[in-house]
Amino acid sequence: MISGTIVSVRAGRVRELSRPPWDHHEERSWKSAYGKDEVEGRVRVGHLGLEGDEQADRGAHGGPEMAVLAYAVNHYRLWREVPGLEAMGPGGFAENLTVETFDESGVCIGDVFEAGGVTLQVASPRGPCASISRWWNEPRMVKLATESTRIGWYHRVLHEGTLARGDDYRLADRPRPGLSVANVFRLRVGLEHDPAMMKAAIDCPELSPEWRHHL
Repeated sequence: MISGTIVSVRAGRVRELSRPPWDHHEERSWKSAYGKDEVEGRVRVGHLGLEGDEQADRGAHGGPEMAVLAYAVNHYRLWREVPGLEAMGPGGFAENLTVETFDESGVCIGDVFEAGGVTLQVASPRGPCASISRWWNEPRMVKLATESTRIGWYHRVLHEGTLARGDDYRLADRPRPGLSVANVFRLRVGLEHDPAMMKAAIDCPELSPEWRHHL
């Protein structure tokens, strides 16, 4: 099976941040754990995610179906071509794991990865939210991420353990080779119109219940 490398491991605490000027909201601050710091050494990963990682809105983020967020390191080269995003690098999409080799087109729903001593399963695409735009002070970020499908993917944790930067990120099993993260995401946002794929996604037990219900 294919193997990549974890090039960054990150966790973040909830903090209060100022909203950008274009974000016309009655509250001028927002709480988020979007900003995630590099974790040095090995970190324990449980069924709810990395030790020390927090979520400000547990209704929209976190939980066993969104325990660990992964993102492709190669995407950052493309993001740095956007004016104002020249400093973007690992952690720029609030991911826990920045990985080599894999991206949304090459990762499928239900894929099982071995990462250090942790076993992870791909549960859903990541749905871009307003936090990306607020954090980078770029109101187009959600639109750009959606149209490019550079959005990342969530894991559930099948086997708890520890991992660290430099560990392998190895594909161990692929039960649904026809359901890439990119295609399922495009179904949800209306960029893909394939009735057979839609039915396969809805019937896929490895896809998170929230995504199956929405589709």
